Formats: sequence, structure tokens, C-alpha cells
Amino acid sequence: MTLAYLGLLLISIAGMVVLDWKFKLAFYRDLKVSAVTLVLGVAMFTAWDDMGIRQGIFFRGSGQWMTGLQLFPEYPIEELFFLILLNYLCLNILEFAKRVRGKK
Repeated sequence: MTLAYLGLLLISIAGMVVLDWKFKLAFYRDLKVSAVTLVLGVAMFTAWDDMGIRQGIFFRGSGQWMTGLQLFPEYPIEELFFLILLNYLCLNILEFAKRVRGKK
């Protein structure tokens, strides 16, 4: 059991927090809207993953870099943190793009 992949995901999320803080992109601009958006996005992708798992399309697989911990069958804990990173990245990119285009 290793924490390599989970550790890298957490470092990446920390990087998103630093960028958010420095440029006031998502959570540091509007905490409530960003939190609701992040939770809904993660929930939607988790439901999508669950449907894929139930249909036999998605499966956990194996890897020496993963912890082996699963939140539910075929859903590793790393997937949750990947979805958090993915949604946070999208929030930051969207807010950055709005600023570049002049829409604050």
C-alpha cells in the first residue's frame, strides 16, 4: 500500500488553493457559490462513476501507486480526490478566463 498517487493529488489540490488565494479566483472570491459548485460537480461525477461501475464499464484496476482503500466497490479513495481536483481546476480556469475576457 502506497500513498504516492493520493499524495500527488493532495499536492495538486494545494497548488489549486495557492493559485485561488493569490488571484482570488473561486473560493477566495465567493466561498458559498464555489463550495456549492464544487460539491455538485463532485456529486455528479461520483454518480456517473457509480453508474459506470454498476454497468461494468468502470473498474478500479490495480496499481502500485494506489492506497488500495475503496469508498465503495470499485471506487478508490483517489477517485474522490481526483474529482475534487478536476472540479477545482475547472472553477479556477473559468474565473481566470472571465478576467482575461474582462468579465469580472
